[in-house]
Amino acid sequence: MATYDNLPVYKASYDLLLEIFIFSKNMDKEYKYTIGDDLKKETTAMITNIYRANCSQNKKELIQGGRKNLEVIRLYLRLIKDLKQISLLKFVKINEIIESISKQLNFWQNAMKS
Repeated sequence: MATYDNLPVYKASYDLLLEIFIFSKNMDKEYKYTIGDDLKKETTAMITNIYRANCSQNKKELIQGGRKNLEVIRLYLRLIKDLKQISLLKFVKINEIIESISKQLNFWQNAMKS
C-alpha cells in the first residue's frame, strides 16, 4: 500500500481542493456561503474517500463514493460558471484536474475488478 500522499489521484484531488479554496474567496457573498461551501465540503469528502480507499480492504465502495463526489463537484462547478462566479480560464483549468481525477478513479476501480 502506497502512502496516500504519494498517490497521483490524491495529489490531483488536493490540487483541486486548493484551487476551489482560492477561487471561492472571490465569489459573491450570496454564493460563497452556499454553493461555495457545498463545493468545498464535497471536494473534502472526495479526498477523504480516496484516503480511506487507500487504507481499506473494501476499496470498491469508497472509490465509487469518490466518483459520486466528483460528479457533484462537476455540477456545482458548472453552476458557478453559469452564475459568472469563475472565469472561463479558471473553469477550464479546474475541469482538466477533474478529468484527470475521474480517469484515475475509473482506472483504480477497474483494477479492483481484475
